[in-house]
Amino acid sequence: MAETAETAEMAGMAGPSPFKMRLVHLDLKGAPPRVSYLAEVSDHMQKALGPAPCTEGALVFPLFHALGANGLLIEYEDMFPYEGHLQMLRAKHAYRYPPRRCAQRSLREHCVASTRRPCVESRAPSEIGHIRELAAQHGLEVVPLVQTFGHMEFVLKHPALAHLREVAPFPNTLNPHDAGSLALVGAMLDQVLALHPGAQWLHLGCDEVYYLGEGPASRQWLQQEHNTKAKLCLSHMRAVASHVRAQHPATRPLVWDDMLRGVPEDQLAASGLPQLVEPVLWDYAADLDVPSKEKFRRCGFPRLWAASSFKGATGASQALTPVQHHLGNHMRWLQVAASGPTDTLQGIVLTGWQRYDHFSVLCELLPAGIPSLAACLQCLLHGDFGEDIKAKVENFLGTPNLDVTDVTRQGTGSFPGSDILALVTQVSLHLRDSVDTLLERDRQVGAGQRGWAGRYVTGWFSPYHRRRKFIHPVMIRHIQPQALSLLARWGALAQELEAALGRVFYPDAVEEWLEENVRPTLRQLQTLLHDLGEAAGASPDGAPDT
Repeated sequence: MAETAETAEMAGMAGPSPFKMRLVHLDLKGAPPRVSYLAEVSDHMQKALGPAPCTEGALVFPLFHALGANGLLIEYEDMFPYEGHLQMLRAKHAYRYPPRRCAQRSLREHCVASTRRPCVESRAPSEIGHIRELAAQHGLEVVPLVQTFGHMEFVLKHPALAHLREVAPFPNTLNPHDAGSLALVGAMLDQVLALHPGAQWLHLGCDEVYYLGEGPASRQWLQQEHNTKAKLCLSHMRAVASHVRAQHPATRPLVWDDMLRGVPEDQLAASGLPQLVEPVLWDYAADLDVPSKEKFRRCGFPRLWAASSFKGATGASQALTPVQHHLGNHMRWLQVAASGPTDTLQGIVLTGWQRYDHFSVLCELLPAGIPSLAACLQCLLHGDFGEDIKAKVENFLGTPNLDVTDVTRQGTGSFPGSDILALVTQVSLHLRDSVDTLLERDRQVGAGQRGWAGRYVTGWFSPYHRRRKFIHPVMIRHIQPQALSLLARWGALAQELEAALGRVFYPDAVEEWLEENVRPTLRQLQTLLHDLGEAAGASPDGAPDT
């Protein structure tokens, strides 16, 4: 990627970063972006990034690179195009293998449509391959993440695989005693690595293995002398990591560290795991403390990783990213890195969770988190985030203020997806509040704080009035115009937001975000107007029976 003076200035460091690798986490289990979004660029970004070597021009990926990232941790979940007996794991809009006509054949002879065995060319290039190519062009190492123990909901929710659950009613955790469990995750890993040839690292997940030890086979196993949950956990991790090292010896497995924190040091050191995996120590708090770092070094792990968060860690239904919180988290990680030998931490993963688990609601969309990501990456590069660095980031993103929750803020930037952030900000800060003002719901306000419309609703068109369809006719003139005005205003914004979301995300994600964040409030206005219409058509008296 060609560098401009601006990108060179952004990448310039006050000193060497303590984190050799800086991976941006793409959590695809919710609102996965279209590949076309990763190839999107605004005019402002194009000028800042300079000419790019590929026909698509500058992308979201070179934006990441220019800000200081040199890798991606891609958690595919059900967006990976699993094949064969694993095809059931695919989401409706999973990344595909788009068919391509063989150069030697006509369309009529296209080998994909043939009853003969499809040729290799017919399956390439895949969207996964395209993502990898885009990343490689812009200096980003791709590290795939496949959950292999906990957070297996997207796998174990399927009836055909429910027999592999640790606890029958819950699809969270894999049963480590069933031989089919290792065969399942081994097949998943092999398919993922087949589309990531030469991958240096593969993340095996293994965090939050809820209900481990509570299944019938585990309870029976735990009754035997010297057997513990820790031993059970280590055994499964070792088996999965050993599969990777045997089948893909050039690839080093990573695991989240939380299930290892409570394991006694002697047991962890003797388990063989330190020779197989590299733990990723995650903590998303601004006042984090990671005493396990020294423990893992004593146990013989030669390399450790850190994991911070740039979004998705402050609320399951969070819509706007609190930049200051995430900056605080990264500042603390810099202090942790500085407190030990310089080679203690191999790198850091900047997590950007999109769901807390497969069944939870969406939290901040990727475009909404880009200002926070930019600030956090620059913080890691410079070791601080002073006013001069802040100004450079704001100028680079074309935004007047990184704090997206500032209600006085004008504009939201000129980076790819900034239009979505602008509309999401309007919805999050103003939509519900404006409708609550009209309905004067859950608030005690003084005469000088609001207009009379809300008091007309609570005073003359309460739920009691609405159920009985009566209202003073003059009140319709006070309430209806404001309700119609709000519905028109927010209805138009909802249409604009739906179109913007549709350019970046697939239809199911667009539908979910609007249904969770916009449509319930619009329905309140629609219901109010409907009830007004019914009351207006009732008897002229409009008086309740007494």
